[in-house]
Amino acid sequence: MDKAGIQNALVAVGLSRLVQDIDRITQVSIRLSTTPVDESALKTGVSKLGGQPDLPADVRWPQWKGLPQSFIAQIRLDEVRQYDISNLLPNSGMLWFFYDARQETYGDNPADKGGWHVFFRDDDPSRLKLQRTPFPATLPESGRFKACSVNFSNEVTISQQPQLEISGLAWTDADQEVYDKALETLITPADRAAPHHRLLGIPDTIQDDMRQQCQLVSNGVTDTNDPRANELSKGALDWQLLLQVDSDEPAGMHWASAGMIYYWIKRADLQAHRFDHTWLVLQSD
Repeated sequence: MDKAGIQNALVAVGLSRLVQDIDRITQVSIRLSTTPVDESALKTGVSKLGGQPDLPADVRWPQWKGLPQSFIAQIRLDEVRQYDISNLLPNSGMLWFFYDARQETYGDNPADKGGWHVFFRDDDPSRLKLQRTPFPATLPESGRFKACSVNFSNEVTISQQPQLEISGLAWTDADQEVYDKALETLITPADRAAPHHRLLGIPDTIQDDMRQQCQLVSNGVTDTNDPRANELSKGALDWQLLLQVDSDEPAGMHWASAGMIYYWIKRADLQAHRFDHTWLVLQSD
């Protein structure tokens, strides 16, 4: 998907008025294409999905409710630097992502905090003395994922609800229906069948927009009628997708059967490299 193709699709369905705001409703993401591999063939410290993490000696495998968490992915940041068009990520170092091995953390409750972990080290990976860390004995088999190598590419992503991005946009249910049909034309059958893993960009939302949920629930609010909700909601658009991980059959990842997990971060925390300040949401059909 590219910006020119999106513009053409919008014009074709009579939504040319959105073209002037194309930079508000689109963001460049880093697409992760995965291939199952024999993990012994992967060098320590390269980017990968699943398998066993390559951890610094001082990082302990995170726990949640008495069980080790599942290892999701590690990203070597110098491998993605050329694809980070907006320079949002650190230029070097490593990110590691973990998640609840029971897959029962949905991010809709303040008590979910701690059901995932994101670790960051800003040193050159060659100086981190990384160790391939075996699965803990108590980690369930269902929480042990198959190693996949990762290739990166750029892909333009587009909001599924443009009225959330463009203040004051006159938008009807009929407009949304036409818009949805335009988006359908942008996805090829082959791409539709492939897992949609991505860093940054706009998520492939399965249910509702997640930014208000992140803003409210991370601040201890679950009811929009709460007196604090209105003021807090003003900061919803401060949240940025960090990593989206799709269900991936070859990797053995099934999020509530066929859903996705999304790691979110506030832009200020991303800029400050505070990757421990994230919120996770699981969505599925």
